[in-house]
Amino acid sequence: MEIKYNIAKDNLYIYLYGELDEYSAQGARQTLDNLLDANINTKKVVFNFANMSFMDSTGIGVLIGRYKKLKKIGIPVFIQSPGTNIEKILQLSGLYEVMPKI
Repeated sequence: MEIKYNIAKDNLYIYLYGELDEYSAQGARQTLDNLLDANINTKKVVFNFANMSFMDSTGIGVLIGRYKKLKKIGIPVFIQSPGTNIEKILQLSGLYEVMPKI
């Protein structure tokens, strides 16, 4: 699991690479929390899944945790470019109801 980011027009774009599962969740959670804490004044956060090959329910939990953290401070969260497999997981989990796809 690799996480990269970019800031454009006061928006934080987070690019996820590889697999987000039970094995990688702890490190991803810590990296994402550090990244979000360092960019607390952003207008919105966009998770880009274009290079994500696998995600399980643990990965959904990581995303929900970051969503709750950002919701408390009024920062909207969006999902961008999920592949077919990730799209299916996001739809089945109902995550699009709280983190819309853009």
